[in-house]
Amino acid sequence: MSFDLISLILQAGLIVKLVLLVLVVFSVISLGIIAAKWRELRAADQDSEAFLEVYQRAGFSETYDAARHLDRSPLAVVFLVTSRALQTARERNATDRSREALLKQLERTIAWTATAEARRLERGMPFLATTGSTAPFIGLFGTVVGIIQAFESIGRAGQASLAVVGPGIAEALVATAVGLLAAVPATIAYNAFGSRIDAILNHLERFSSQFQEDLADLVQSHALQAAPGSDAPQVVRGEAR
Repeated sequence: MSFDLISLILQAGLIVKLVLLVLVVFSVISLGIIAAKWRELRAADQDSEAFLEVYQRAGFSETYDAARHLDRSPLAVVFLVTSRALQTARERNATDRSREALLKQLERTIAWTATAEARRLERGMPFLATTGSTAPFIGLFGTVVGIIQAFESIGRAGQASLAVVGPGIAEALVATAVGLLAAVPATIAYNAFGSRIDAILNHLERFSSQFQEDLADLVQSHALQAAPGSDAPQVVRGEAR
């Protein structure tokens, strides 16, 4: 008898079919997450490198304009949100109050935005971890149920020949195979994406620290005049421009 996976699945019991359906759903969703996360992280890496290059050599106005086109980078998003908060403070003449209070407000904006960006990058990762850790056990459950049904067939037939036992065991083992097929890509992707996310978050942490220092210089110098045609203050690393 030739190996026919479709026939084995169709001949399987109801519980085994339900297990296979659950595993297929897990697999399809995890593959979708893997594809989307790969594109997201690649874009975040590219935009972050481009943004840092602009930030290190240009003033706030040029950096703000560049960040609006590099908003797939969490670093650029932190810069944009904080720059808008600074612009709002300038428009409301909030800079007349304590410089320390304004700086604390901007630091909170940086912290909250960085946290939101970290959560965005990690979105979908828990599902990959769940798929990688539970799919083999779900498949194993289907296998156990299938083997139980195979032994019931043996009892009804009154003999333990390979012709009686073989099809039932083969149907049962399909569930384990599908569980592994769902778990392996999810586990590999989770580990690979996890290391890339950690690297991006490390860059985000270092940038946030540097950005806070630059903002401290900016607030201390009161260089809050908006550049012509720009929505952000025009400064170069703490100096009015």
